[in-house]
Amino acid sequence: MKIRSLGTLALILFAVLGVGAFGANTLARAQESGRVLRAQDVVFAEIAPFVSMGNAWGDRETGAHGSFGLFPGGAESPWHTHSGAYHAVVLSGTMINPFNSEPDPPQMTAGSYWYVPAGAEHLTACVSQQPCVFYFHADGKFDFAPTED
Repeated sequence: MKIRSLGTLALILFAVLGVGAFGANTLARAQESGRVLRAQDVVFAEIAPFVSMGNAWGDRETGAHGSFGLFPGGAESPWHTHSGAYHAVVLSGTMINPFNSEPDPPQMTAGSYWYVPAGAEHLTACVSQQPCVFYFHADGKFDFAPTED
């Protein structure tokens, strides 16, 4: 299955993950005011040499949010944890997200989903030559704690 637009992906996310994953308050606010964010209007800011992030809704620095991530082709994060869980979907490129030094993690292409529980040690990487774009959301703020010495 190929995802042809962020709008199609949003519909799939609502259908697969349900309203609860996005938070009832967030959905209620969106229904009251409506909002469209075109792919070309996402503003990415580099937060580390291996990833840039763009805001879709909420504020990833303070609480619940939906964000886009962009990894350059071949980029890899260090092993790390997050204090809160998150859900993610690959939009383009090929990614991996091994847990606990998993030796052969599955490769994820557009439409693939992954979940990271709070405190789970993992890394995230774009294993394709082309950049990887993904969407992720969480009920709390985004943080990043490297676990390598």
